Parts: sequence; structure tokens; C-alpha cells
Amino acid sequence: MMLAFILLGALALVGGVITIAARNAVHASLGLVGTLLCVAGLFATMSASFLAAVQVIVYAGAIMVLFLFVIMLLNANSPITGADPVPYVRELAGIGGTVLAGAFVVLAFTFKDPRPLAEGVQGVRDGTAMVMGETLLTRFLLPFEAVSILLLVAIVGAVALVQRPAAEPDGVPDTEEILMPPTPAPVSRTAEREVRA
Repeated sequence: MMLAFILLGALALVGGVITIAARNAVHASLGLVGTLLCVAGLFATMSASFLAAVQVIVYAGAIMVLFLFVIMLLNANSPITGADPVPYVRELAGIGGTVLAGAFVVLAFTFKDPRPLAEGVQGVRDGTAMVMGETLLTRFLLPFEAVSILLLVAIVGAVALVQRPAAEPDGVPDTEEILMPPTPAPVSRTAEREVRA
């Protein structure tokens, strides 16, 4: 069981790296699907069958279908090669990631569970939805809502990053003025005869 946990954890890390490093949105979403399935396997190795099923049904199923619909609607399956449409997005993402990593480190070293671990495990041993829902919406209400806000921000960010200006059929954007040479004034027939003479 420990070998399966280590293998699934390594595969989840590989899927996360593919999700971040892929330049094609479809490849990144497939990496995310692999990561979510590996996380479901991690839950299964810890005898949390309800969480494993929810992970597959909700995240690897419904959420990823939503992501793929966003990718298809915005035509974001082509590789991103141009400049970032949002200014300073890489710098802001780096700062946000550093702050988030620091917050996780501080939380890991300062968190004190008010209830012993053995008591908490005993309370959710049967893995029923009622016990899980009561636990999520009482003790873990803040992290539960934070994850929902994080998913919303991720979808809004994906929409903002993949928007591209639509290409015009003639290759000239509608916002630019087209400079045409001035048309010559019509010449009368008498003027033509005078020029020829």
C-alpha cells in the first residue's frame, strides 16, 4: 500500500508539472486530469473511498468538462506564442506563488489540531456522506470555501489569459484607419481633346 501511495504521489507531481509547463491548453488540461485521478488514487490508498469517488466524479469529471468547454469556446487550443494579454501577469503570479508557499510553510509549522488525530479518524471511519458533509461544513468551512474561490479565480484567469483579438479577413484590424490614395477628379471630354491637341 505504501508503494502505491508513493507511485501515485510521484505521478500526481508529474501531472502537475505538465499542467504548468504545457504551452497548449488542451495538453495542460489533460495533465490536470491525470493529477486529479492520481489524487483520487491517493485517497483510495488511505481507505477514503467516498473522497476518491467524489474526486473522480466532481473534479476529474464535471470540473474538467467545464475547463474543456472554456478552452473550446475561446479557441485556446493553439500554442501561446505572443505576448501576455495581461500586463505583468508573470511577475504577479510569481509574487502570489511565493506568498502562498510561505503561508503554507507557516501553517504547517504552527497549526495545532484541537482534536487528537485518532479521534478525528474514528469519526470519519465509515466514510459516509453525512459525516463528511458535517465535517466539511463545520470544522473545515473556511478551507472548503477557499477552495471554491480558488477554482473561480482559476477559471476567470484562464478566460482572461486566453482571449485573443479576432483576426480580420483582410488582415487589417477594424480599429485602424485605412489610408487610401485620393481619387483623381473626373476629366471632361473637352479637356481630353485639348490635351491631345
